[in-house]
Amino acid sequence: MRTSRIRTATLAAVTAALALGLTACGGADGGSKAAGGDSAAATAQSRSASNGGGEGGTQANSGGDAKEGAASTTASGGTGEAGSKGTTAGAQQCRGDEMLLTAVHRFAGQQGDHLLVTASNKGAKPCWVTSYPAVKLGDVDGTALPHSKKDNAGGGKQITLQPGGKAYSAVNLFDYGSKNHTAQSFSLALRGADGHDGPSYSVDIKGEKPQFTWNEADVLNWNTKKPYDI
Repeated sequence: MRTSRIRTATLAAVTAALALGLTACGGADGGSKAAGGDSAAATAQSRSASNGGGEGGTQANSGGDAKEGAASTTASGGTGEAGSKGTTAGAQQCRGDEMLLTAVHRFAGQQGDHLLVTASNKGAKPCWVTSYPAVKLGDVDGTALPHSKKDNAGGGKQITLQPGGKAYSAVNLFDYGSKNHTAQSFSLALRGADGHDGPSYSVDIKGEKPQFTWNEADVLNWNTKKPYDI
C-alpha cells in the first residue's frame, strides 16, 4: 500500500510536471502567437506605411512630379510663350546690316499711291522692330517723314522676326500735281525702343514704276501684314 501511494504520488508529481510543461509550452505558443501577431501587425503596419506612404509618396511624387512636370511643361510652355515673348524680351533689336530692305511702288498715280516697304530678317537669330521706320525721301531735306495720323495704334509694341521673317510698312504718297518732288530711292533707319534712329540705309524702288512723286508723305507702323492688301 505504501509502495502504491508512493507510485501514485510520483505519478501525480509527473502529471503535474507535465501539465506545467504543457502550460509553459502553451504560454510559449501564445507568446509566439502574440509575437507573431505583433510581428504581423508590425509587418502590416510597415506594409501599410510603405504602401500608404509609398502610394501616397508615389502619388505625391508621381502625381506631384507629374503635376510639377505639368507645371514645368506649362512653365516651359510659358517659357516657350515667353519663348516667344521671352524670345522677344531676349532678342536683340534688328540691325540694318542683317536685314534685307526692299520697296515696291504700288498704285502709282492712283488713289492709295504708296511705297510698300519690306524688312526681312537675314540674320541667324530672332530680332525685333518697333514703331515705324525713319524714312527720308530723295535728297529733299534731312527731315524724316512723320507718322501717319490715320495709322492704327500699337506702334510701341515690338514685333519679333524669326530668321527669314518679314515686317511691312508703307510710305503714303500725296501728289497734288504741282511743286512736287521726284525720286527713285529713299533712306531708311530702324528706330529703337527709345525712339532714336539707327544707321540709315539706302533703299532702291523696285517694280514697273520705280519713280515716284509727292508733295507730302507719311509712314505707317511696322506690321506683320502688308498694308492696303484687300
